[in-house]
Amino acid sequence: MDTSEKTEVVLLACGSFNPITNMHLRLFELAKDYMNATGKYRVIKGIISPVGDAYKKRGLIPAHHRVIMAELATKNSHWVDVDTWESLQKEWVETVKVLRHHQEKLAAGNCDHPQSSPAVERPGRKRKWTEQKQDSSPKKPQEPKATGVPRVKLLCGADLLESFSVPNLWKMEDIVQIVANYGLICITRAGSDAQKFIYESDVLWRHQSNIHLVNEWIPNDISSTKIRRALRRGQSIRYLVPDLVQEYIEKHGLYSSESEDRNAGLILAPLQRNIAEAKHSHSTL
Repeated sequence: MDTSEKTEVVLLACGSFNPITNMHLRLFELAKDYMNATGKYRVIKGIISPVGDAYKKRGLIPAHHRVIMAELATKNSHWVDVDTWESLQKEWVETVKVLRHHQEKLAAGNCDHPQSSPAVERPGRKRKWTEQKQDSSPKKPQEPKATGVPRVKLLCGADLLESFSVPNLWKMEDIVQIVANYGLICITRAGSDAQKFIYESDVLWRHQSNIHLVNEWIPNDISSTKIRRALRRGQSIRYLVPDLVQEYIEKHGLYSSESEDRNAGLILAPLQRNIAEAKHSHSTL
């Protein structure tokens, strides 16, 4: 297929990145190889979007540390960048809104330069955490339908796919929008059965053509949780995270028993919001 006929794709990974690991970076490479190999797509950019502090996950250290570590981890990447918009919001932002934000940003850039390539950050250029101003103004939903604009797709692991079934963690309408209007590229880990999970979900089954399952043939069980546990126990994390990230963690004394208790006892932001909205809707019936 001619390059001009391929759909250009931007991979977006949302998450805590607490801290970012080599596995997070591998997700992008695996997804890029898979999508390019289909002959239908051409991956032009990867975006890491760390969640804001308002997510209230236990052990979540301040966003500015997580963003800086992600920037250090991608310093030598020519196609993966860190975006700070989500991390700068005062309130937690639903994943579908983050997808919409980046799709609209690409569409706006394409309108500004209709005869040139889509507006994508210059390879290797990193935006500093403090450079992006907060923009929390609500925007009208505008799903990606324009031709010629790169399509943003959500890059995730099988654990995110399976989290769709956790009560009150996701709104059903958000799941529908994510899989119908954007799409998932899911990297499956050993022991997970993503295909079975899709089969058991009517919504995912209906949109399975927009869910790309990528087998990870070289097992890699690195996780941020295990990294934090090793750090609490004074164990080495070398070769599990990029060297610059390890140096930053050591320099700032990040991740301890005290930091793991951060947000302890608090309800996760999506659970709190979705439960509150459900109660409100029932009370108005």
